[in-house]
Amino acid sequence: MVNTIREHLIHLHHCRGVGWKSIHRLLQYDPTLSSIYHLSPKKLETLLEISKTSLLNLVNDLHSTKIQSMLKQYYEKNIHVITIFDDAYPALLKQIFDPPWVLYAKGDISLLNTKKLISVVGTRLATEYGFKSLQKLIPPLIENEWCVVSGLAEGIDTIAHKLTIANGGKTIAVIGSGFYHIYPKSNQQLVECVEIDHLLLSEYPPTTKPQRWHFPMRNRIISGLSAGTIVIEAKERSGSLITADQALQQGREVFAVPGSILDEKCTGTNRLIQQGAKLVISHEDIFEELNIHT
Repeated sequence: MVNTIREHLIHLHHCRGVGWKSIHRLLQYDPTLSSIYHLSPKKLETLLEISKTSLLNLVNDLHSTKIQSMLKQYYEKNIHVITIFDDAYPALLKQIFDPPWVLYAKGDISLLNTKKLISVVGTRLATEYGFKSLQKLIPPLIENEWCVVSGLAEGIDTIAHKLTIANGGKTIAVIGSGFYHIYPKSNQQLVECVEIDHLLLSEYPPTTKPQRWHFPMRNRIISGLSAGTIVIEAKERSGSLITADQALQQGREVFAVPGSILDEKCTGTNRLIQQGAKLVISHEDIFEELNIHT
């Protein structure tokens, strides 16, 4: 029965017009999801409170998409499909308010349940200060067997992934698109390295193209996977601060590297410290907060 629920959930996840809330409502209505193919369009519309267009897309995809052949294709491309019902699903991520129903992964899926996961986020326009800050923090994290989680964005994210790999550590890259549409394209070579020896992760089916609203959603996964989030160089209004806010809402630690009061790229991190984030000047500040003795 679990396999059947799992298959139904993956099928739903590929249907247009279906979001997180729609799947939640369907699971509340029928925890086995066995009725989804038999519900009338009118019942689906009432149950999900979706537009006519979304309803038409959902009904069409439910009765036309061949889930078995799709899963076979993913298997052939070494894409792991992990549902919230599976043992491989990360335990820490399951604790957040809105955990992804389905994850798509390429690489070493054992990293998902590594106990030492820490995320690193920051500006896309990293300065030498940001780079040197990471050079100071990343090696001790790796020496203490921490796996670094980030979002594959340009700037701090990319530097964090590359430094982790260069220092012999493990990294998880969480992206805001499907695997067939890597963004940014400039990181294609990095992706090829990550999906072999590390882990590439997305909550979007492989054919999904990147959309602006995907990235704030992705950020909750970055923070949700991790015991804590380190923020380096972030403007007052930025995706990095969204990640930090989500980490706080999820009950996780937030660490911020301070910066110049004259640099707008440090305004966000300085504000975080002002609001109670742990000020970080060395890896020891992180270990102290996470009760780790080196």
